[in-house]
Amino acid sequence: MGHAHARGHGHTSGSTRRTFVTRTAAVGGAAALGVGALSAPARAADPAPRAGKAVAVLGGGVAGLTAAHELAERGFAVTVYERRALGGKARSMDVPNSAKGNRRPLPGEHGFRFIPGIYHNLPDTMRRIPFPGNANGVWDNLVSPPEMSFARAGGREDIRLPIPQHTGDPARLTKDDIARALTALLDTATSIPAHEVAYFVNRALVFLTSCDERRDDDWESTPWWKFVRAEQMSKDYQRILAIGVTRNIVATKAEVASTRTVGSLGEAFVFNALGRGADGPPDRILNAPTNEAWIDPWVTHLKSLGVTFRIGWTVRELAYGGGRITKTVVENPDGKREDVVADHYVQAMPVEHARKTWSRELKAADPQLARCDKLETDWMTGIQFYLTERPGTVEGHFNCIDSPWSLTGIAQAAHWKGRDFPAEYGDGTAVDCLSVDISEWDKPGMLYGKTAKQCTRDEVAREVWAQLKASLNDTGKTVLSDAKLHSWFLDPGVDGIGGPNPTNEDELLIHPVGTLHNRPSADTKIPNLYLAGDYVSVDIDLATMEGANAAARQAVNALLDRVGSDHKRCEVTPMYRAPEIEGLRRHDRLRYRLGLPNVLDLG
Repeated sequence: MGHAHARGHGHTSGSTRRTFVTRTAAVGGAAALGVGALSAPARAADPAPRAGKAVAVLGGGVAGLTAAHELAERGFAVTVYERRALGGKARSMDVPNSAKGNRRPLPGEHGFRFIPGIYHNLPDTMRRIPFPGNANGVWDNLVSPPEMSFARAGGREDIRLPIPQHTGDPARLTKDDIARALTALLDTATSIPAHEVAYFVNRALVFLTSCDERRDDDWESTPWWKFVRAEQMSKDYQRILAIGVTRNIVATKAEVASTRTVGSLGEAFVFNALGRGADGPPDRILNAPTNEAWIDPWVTHLKSLGVTFRIGWTVRELAYGGGRITKTVVENPDGKREDVVADHYVQAMPVEHARKTWSRELKAADPQLARCDKLETDWMTGIQFYLTERPGTVEGHFNCIDSPWSLTGIAQAAHWKGRDFPAEYGDGTAVDCLSVDISEWDKPGMLYGKTAKQCTRDEVAREVWAQLKASLNDTGKTVLSDAKLHSWFLDPGVDGIGGPNPTNEDELLIHPVGTLHNRPSADTKIPNLYLAGDYVSVDIDLATMEGANAAARQAVNALLDRVGSDHKRCEVTPMYRAPEIEGLRRHDRLRYRLGLPNVLDLG
């Protein structure tokens, strides 16, 4: 999130703030998820699994569910152990105590979903999950917002960009065609000086025509901020091209993010916008809360394939002996430790949780596990504001590029086609859900001068609301008004904020320079252990649902190879590469080996 915006009028008055607090405390303070345990279907008629076919999948997020899906289709007996709720960071969740009458609770989430057209593996899985009335399964629940915006603060007009909807391949593209398209977009859509636009387009072409060796070496060790010379450029260039692009595409900080990561994703999005090599338009979201549109139908399908789920089971340790994993020590919902013994273990947990379960002996047996200690995670967490009136935001994602906490967001109800929000959710008075991601938790905000981690949950909500108004209400339009705010919900994975030990159960892998070389492969040197997750080395060099899905496919393929299975291997589709550019890359490979810069690199 993939992936993945604000305006306001300075400080709110004390009374407004108090009203805000009283009105929202009921929903905002709640942390319970209200997710019930799922029981596995009875399987009396099933034959006993053949020897060597029992697989424990540790973790029930996108990676774990993907691995379970591919293994179950190939006849393995799969049990998924998940500590909290299926779907992981991708799930939607019920806002506690928010339902009245026969309505469902308001839908909350860790952050909004973003499934761009550059993804291929995840959409393939979605097509294979049946959904009533859909020819292409849950994939048909994807809808494409027509536009996005960079929202400015301080009375500056927002930059609204239409999102191309075509998906047919254009005629042959040259690098000059690409340069012209990029220049036209930046010239018409931004206030960046022409000479800076020209420089940025040149840097984009340098990256585009760089060979893989130059990318893996030079550009992996160069921060994006430095690569695009942001230091010497105008504020608009820095905010839109250096910072805005990295936040929208990579959810990471431009000052430290690897140029290889930002550039390769940027390249894919450019080709996607030009109608090249994509599964669909550049921006796609679900037409309903995530669990309704995707996760629940997926779990139902996996149960029909015989997958067993154990919810509320926390993995504590992978026991290692005799060169293998001998068992997994898990804590059951009653807090008691149990041993899980299987033929194979697919560990599909986020890296910061997975590495706590690896002993010194296990890491010594496979040094790539030890290197995972160098991978870095950071906070990026969502908050939802429920409104009694539809906001006048752009019909799609907005990026508050001047907001201290790097906010991005989307008003969702307009995209939830066929759903009557007030009739179906909450108490009947909320008509929209404004879902906002907070990317920056360590910089002071506007209201309190405190970082998000130093603020209480109430203060975070008030601060984010103020920053949204500062970006969205600053050109004479009242897009957001306090009177229309119904309630809010902050991801319960965040705990202890405003106190001495803030914690976040759901951090995000970030991509500072050098990250590429510390990402492990799905296959390990331990013959019955495989890794799946968005930190595993896959073609998409970014912590995404697509990366988690591709890693799970690679883990299953490694398992099939190891047992000598004759089952068809999972297809793993790489990122699109334009054939017209390959000749330029071959030329650059020669220059790279001779120690020369890229031919377009003007420095």
